[in-house]
Amino acid sequence: MWRWVRQQLGFDPPHQSDTRTIYIANRFPQNGLYTPQKFIDNRIISSKYTVWNFVPKNLFEQFRRVANFYFLIIFLVQLMIDTPTSPITSGLPLFFVITVTAIKQGYEDWLRHNSDNEVNGAPVYVVRSGGLVKTRSKNIRVGDIVRIAKDEIFPADLVLLSSDRLDGSCHITTASLDGETNLKTHVAVPETAVLQTVANLDSLIAVIECQQPEADLYSLFSQHNQSDPFKIQTQRQALCVLFTAVSQILRTDLIHGTNDNNSTNGRNCKLFLLVLYLLYGEQFKQQEDPCSKKYAIPLGPESLLLRGARLKNTKEIFGVAVYTGMETKMALNYKSKSQKRSAVEKSMNTFLIIYLIILISEAIISTILKYTWEAEEKWDEPWYNQKTEHQRNSSKILRFISDFLAFLVLYNFIIPISLYVTVEMQKFLGSFFIGWDLDLYHEESDQKAQVNTSDLNEELGQVEYVFTDKTGTLTENEMHFRECSINGIKYQEINGRLVSEGPTPDSSEGNLTYLSSLSHLNNMSHLTSSSSFRTGPENETELIKEHDLFFKAVSLCHTVQISNVQTDGIGDGPWQSHLAPSQLEYYASSPDEKALVEAAARIGIVFIGNTEETMEVKTLGKLERYKLLHILEFDSDRRRMSVIVQAPSGEKFLFAKGAESSILPKCIGGEIEKTRIHVDEFALKGLRTLCMAYRQLTSEEYEVIDRRLFEARTALQQREEKLANVFHFIEKDLILLGATAVEDRLQDKVRETIEALRMAGIKVWVLTGDKHETAVSVSLSCGHFHRTMNILELINQKSDSECAEQLRQLARRITEDHVIQHGLVVDGTSLSLALREHEKLFMDVCRNCSAVLCCRMAPLQKAKVIRLIKISPEKPITLAVGDGANDVSMIQEAHVGIGIMGKEGRQAARNSDYAIARFKFLSKLLFVHGHFYYIRIATLVQYFFYKNVCFITPQFLYQFYCLFSQQTLYDSVYLTLYNICFTSLPILIYSLLEQHVDPHVLQSKPTLYRDISKNRQLSIKTFLYWTILGFSHAFIFFFGSYFLMGKDISLLGNGQMFGNWTFGTLVFTVMVITVTVKMALETHFWTWINHLVTWGSIIFYFVFSLFYGGILWPFLGSQNMYFVFFQLLSSGSAWFAIILMVVLCLLLDIVKKVFDRQLHPTNTEKAQLTETNSSIKCLDSMCCFSEGETACASIGRMLERVIGRCSPTHVSRSWSASDPFYTNDRSILTLSTMDSSTC
Repeated sequence: MWRWVRQQLGFDPPHQSDTRTIYIANRFPQNGLYTPQKFIDNRIISSKYTVWNFVPKNLFEQFRRVANFYFLIIFLVQLMIDTPTSPITSGLPLFFVITVTAIKQGYEDWLRHNSDNEVNGAPVYVVRSGGLVKTRSKNIRVGDIVRIAKDEIFPADLVLLSSDRLDGSCHITTASLDGETNLKTHVAVPETAVLQTVANLDSLIAVIECQQPEADLYSLFSQHNQSDPFKIQTQRQALCVLFTAVSQILRTDLIHGTNDNNSTNGRNCKLFLLVLYLLYGEQFKQQEDPCSKKYAIPLGPESLLLRGARLKNTKEIFGVAVYTGMETKMALNYKSKSQKRSAVEKSMNTFLIIYLIILISEAIISTILKYTWEAEEKWDEPWYNQKTEHQRNSSKILRFISDFLAFLVLYNFIIPISLYVTVEMQKFLGSFFIGWDLDLYHEESDQKAQVNTSDLNEELGQVEYVFTDKTGTLTENEMHFRECSINGIKYQEINGRLVSEGPTPDSSEGNLTYLSSLSHLNNMSHLTSSSSFRTGPENETELIKEHDLFFKAVSLCHTVQISNVQTDGIGDGPWQSHLAPSQLEYYASSPDEKALVEAAARIGIVFIGNTEETMEVKTLGKLERYKLLHILEFDSDRRRMSVIVQAPSGEKFLFAKGAESSILPKCIGGEIEKTRIHVDEFALKGLRTLCMAYRQLTSEEYEVIDRRLFEARTALQQREEKLANVFHFIEKDLILLGATAVEDRLQDKVRETIEALRMAGIKVWVLTGDKHETAVSVSLSCGHFHRTMNILELINQKSDSECAEQLRQLARRITEDHVIQHGLVVDGTSLSLALREHEKLFMDVCRNCSAVLCCRMAPLQKAKVIRLIKISPEKPITLAVGDGANDVSMIQEAHVGIGIMGKEGRQAARNSDYAIARFKFLSKLLFVHGHFYYIRIATLVQYFFYKNVCFITPQFLYQFYCLFSQQTLYDSVYLTLYNICFTSLPILIYSLLEQHVDPHVLQSKPTLYRDISKNRQLSIKTFLYWTILGFSHAFIFFFGSYFLMGKDISLLGNGQMFGNWTFGTLVFTVMVITVTVKMALETHFWTWINHLVTWGSIIFYFVFSLFYGGILWPFLGSQNMYFVFFQLLSSGSAWFAIILMVVLCLLLDIVKKVFDRQLHPTNTEKAQLTETNSSIKCLDSMCCFSEGETACASIGRMLERVIGRCSPTHVSRSWSASDPFYTNDRSILTLSTMDSSTC
């Protein structure tokens, strides 16, 4: 019960051990001494709250905000002491803000609960009591054996026990984890692979020991445990499994007639197993406990099936649940990221502290002046306000504190609590515009832009550095085979044929020689003989042999799978040899592998399919089966992969494929130097290169290799290190066959986008894992580097001193070279040295470079570079763009992370703040959406502080005329509704719809982005302007009303004078109208919604005041405002005063704006002007004037703008077909019609 309560409250019990012991099928020891470990259930919980903890947890999170906590304190003070205002004035706005935020967060969490319930309620089958039991996903326990059928999703992290295939293999896709759609092969250990029935599995007694849950998707090993951390221990059932395996092997041989004459070890092993079975089989069955000794079988990542992956090309599998619920690797990877805060939010907090200081200062001044005033006896206790005995005897210190708190309550509305809820609503609602923007929709992939967090919308307008991946981000990640080098001769593929460059061994001409795709050798028997694996081109036949061997290496050295549509039955039935190459659909873990296998198929050597032991290739229509002996998997340290196969002739070969830096040093034969030159030429063209090599193995060599591989793969300690040593031993003395070159073409409009970013003042860095030559070539082709740029290099540094000296030389070159722009190329090794002890020098060089290219980068190095820029003295705003799982670290490190929904997966998109389909969309995301969001929220923040200064300053001034008696100027209802109802909607709609410049202009003129960089709209200068404007308007409101209603002046026809509440209502009325019209003057883009909320807010105030003051409300204890508003509006002088003060307040602001535009216009204001030769007409819907127009005419049209004469129905925009980037604007942002008429 207590554990359930802890789970409901969001607390997970800590693990008591570094490892977990799992009894398969939950068969615990029956000796009574064992206490089972406790594991969580299989419920996925993406929600933040439960029914039990929603209220306390949500309130705790909301009151962590300074403003909310401040108003809570004010509310409590009003409850505890006698204050001039009702607790409702603080409590109601606070309640409104807390309630709105709680409803929003509760609704979002309710949606997450629904999604969780759908996942947790999915039906699954588990093995219990000798049969399959149907249950729900949430009921799966650690140790349960789960049955998964084809195309079903794994409900938990499972260790594969068996499948419908004899070798225990299955194929899965991990699209929901990392977006890769290729088929991946997983295998069960042989000891359990034979248990293919429910009865056999139910009788299995075994234990799994593994490390506690970790987030690493691709690792199943503990870094701190020297012993193998993941193993399956079987006792009692061990020999049973072995004997079952023997019977299965023997039965298979009898049925299929297998006769492996080439495997002496295999025959001897089967003979030994047969004897063992005959001698001890019956004895084993009769013994009750024949084996009490345990033995361990190591498990690796190839046996782990992750939750969220989908079973493919396999009828069914059985697996045991090892990690469930929120401890699965998927759940650990998708936990909430660290909270990012925008520059605007930081500025807002700074302004809040400044206003808090102003508030405290006003309260202290008022308290001191009150006691100074009361120092005179006549004012200390006047005849109309006699003190009680308790007041006379109370402590002066307590009275001072009480009065200070009372003044604090009186002025507390200078802190705009509603600012936070308005900002949240603006960000949440505004984020929908990105998803609705049709210019960010990619039709080919049917993908629209996604917003994963709305807290950083305005940060899109502040970016100074863009860090981008290359493959899949700048390029399409669609590989196309283009060229190859075979035995020192370069070839291009043209229409499925190889075309050589230059003379061939049998042709002395320099013209291109066309080789038919091996078709004229269709009937040559040597293609399938062992001689096909010998080099030495003496004639055309020998040349074709080299091509045959090269492309057979390409067709065999890979991990490509074939879609089940074409290959159903492979391994269990006849091969699909009748299919044409065009009918085969390949799936590969790497696009390069797929492109190479498809290229070999076009040439004439077609990979047909494979099982666990066999690979089939069709060479010119003739089938050849190669026995797959071993696969030496690719890893990032070796940067190569290999396969060991046995040809139909019985010879054994090692085929290796990898980067030239990892293959060429291992070669002892072949055209090494020529191939090296060709590889460099391919790289200069921006092509991705791989080298192919082979080695023929003797029987003795293979026996040694087979034994050492078996020992390394079954090692219980240091398995990875031993495997690396064995791989190094095997992959040596290679004969070089040649090299391949595939093209990853640039995405559309990448060059234009990078150039636009540069024009906007944004520095672009490319961080890639590709080799130096390829990365530089792509940088030049995409415009990141250009031909006139001085390219500096920091590569191949071996020591700290060498790196430091090179950096000093680069710094001198930058100073001495009279070149406007420099580019820097740095590789991963040199970067590590530079960041170790020379960070400052490295940063000085980078800051003076317009473009930086980092190649051979590891994922963590990418994140480290971004962090280095983030913490530099300038504190620039960074943005990272990537599309693969290796880009997640830099995406999360940058201020803004953009995920490209590309072909490397969805992991980057899921972990990003925003996701787009193509790199070119980045320009509109920054220049249009980022620009608009920043201008909108910057104005929103400044305006909120401005209107609250206007609101509270008259309250402070009024205390000088009421002897600091803490008398309030406004009625408590007005205090409560000012920020909630009367002035909230105009600024909210402005912050959602404002377009001070047309989207096309912002995108076609990237330099306008510079006007808003470095948070200029929220600078101290701008903040002081808005604050001083608020104070000046407040002085006009108060003193204008005071002098108008001076002594002995009657404003009513019956001779009566205005009272205290009438005076306060007059000030409040002028204030509401002024701040609303001020918002209208700030609005450039008018829609019917703007008109409705702007003028509707003023009308609502008048209607509400008449209604509120015209009726005696029975639930109000005192009604100070009864008939006050009627009395005020009945005076013509009051109407004149209202109009006069409103005009006086806004006139100076209008004049300042006009003169600033005429004398010191910004680039944005210049872009708003109508240009004679431009097809853009009347862009500035506020001040539509051309050059040379007088200021008077400008003011006249500005006033026309205020009354709505320059609205979207009158403002027309037209775009020519030559406009850059997007000629057809389908954006939701364009809310007005477009034609060619002028304003």
